[in-house]
Amino acid sequence: MIEGGIVVTLDKQRRVIDDGAVAISGDRIAALGRRADLGPHRANAGRVIDCSGKLIIPGLTDGHTHLFQSLGRGLGDGMSLVPWLRHFMLPYSLNMNREIAVAAVKLGALQAALSGTTMVVDNHYAPTDTETTLAVAGAVEEVGIRGAIARGIFGEMNPGAELMGVPPEFFRWTDAQDLAITEECMAERPAGSLVEVWPCPENIVYVTPDIIEGSAELAEAGGVRWHMHCSEAHDEIGFFEAVHADRPVAWLEKRGVLTHRTTLAHAIWLDPDEVSAMGAAGATAVHNPISNQYLASGVLHLEPLLSAGANVALGSDGVAVAGQDMFEAMKAGALMHRVAHLDSTTTTVEQFLELAALGGATMTGVNGGVIEAGRAADLVILDVDKVRHTPWNRPVASMVHSGRSGDVEMVIVAGEIIVEDGRSTKVDEAEVRAAATEGTRRLFGEARLTGLTKDWQ
Repeated sequence: MIEGGIVVTLDKQRRVIDDGAVAISGDRIAALGRRADLGPHRANAGRVIDCSGKLIIPGLTDGHTHLFQSLGRGLGDGMSLVPWLRHFMLPYSLNMNREIAVAAVKLGALQAALSGTTMVVDNHYAPTDTETTLAVAGAVEEVGIRGAIARGIFGEMNPGAELMGVPPEFFRWTDAQDLAITEECMAERPAGSLVEVWPCPENIVYVTPDIIEGSAELAEAGGVRWHMHCSEAHDEIGFFEAVHADRPVAWLEKRGVLTHRTTLAHAIWLDPDEVSAMGAAGATAVHNPISNQYLASGVLHLEPLLSAGANVALGSDGVAVAGQDMFEAMKAGALMHRVAHLDSTTTTVEQFLELAALGGATMTGVNGGVIEAGRAADLVILDVDKVRHTPWNRPVASMVHSGRSGDVEMVIVAGEIIVEDGRSTKVDEAEVRAAATEGTRRLFGEARLTGLTKDWQ
């Protein structure tokens, strides 16, 4: 029983309940309402948690991240996407081994959990053999959050990859072999697992049509979603058109693979017909506002996508570019559209909480994103009894504009407390940090990335 706080439900009425209470039974929400009305549940509770002076919100989903990139924190600043990939992230990725990847993923997952994220869609592409993919999934589960390991699939070298400058070392397997490895991982981590495995053609520009169509078929057969980078940078549109004589999302629609299972990271450079196609399919665009500003990639067509009927989720795009803090992503997203349109009424803070909670739940198929009886018991409790939240005039506005990951006091996933008093109940933080620090030392020596670590650039 959680009682005494302000409960932001995100139910159909968008109720905000003062002096509220939430009863949890197993991995589900059993009841909610005002504390005074939930007496019978309180009497039967094995534990009662006083949340006076706190805010209770649904769990947040990070719809696109790269947990293995966490060791590259602070590097690559001042580059646009293609140079960033060529000179930093791709060399970094090629030198990652299983042990270092697991250490990096556990660090990133821990930061996500401590930041109030209850579900991550983790695009993992370094390395992607069966054993490493499953070890990465295990690392996320050890931290206690839900996850979808979107296994990066490259397949065979192709003209689009050459145009993008992707090193041939990434193309280790044939298309059929890469899809078979993904299917093997999905069998070990099927739909409904705390941490699933999804197919993920790494980028629409540098994989073959067979990889994309095969991934969509695997997702349909396995009852999961599939994930892909698409239309992130303007240059990518020209690269794709040079190979396929069509725009990326238009091509997906014509191939019959644009469905509600399609989740596209970024999806910035869409024309109106592509926006309409996303809406008609009920596909998901994952908005990564901090990353898109960091790399100067562009601004998502947010209102057109939502009006067309597409789902929009919110993502961080990983520690190497943005961080795992969904509170930062909410604020950055709400503000970037206002300045892009020179209109302060373009977005609301409520809208961005909806993207982070409801949009993420729709994207992943988790029965969450709402505090409501029968839903998944994924909750975040924020300590808002602080100077920067005083006076507490409007809960959601204060949370989005003034909130920080450091406000997170408790995180509950599937009815289990995985963060309490701001600390993990599942893993030893010191051990996770030590393993990541050692992995960083080894990785940077092998990848020869020391040129990116100068004190002043």
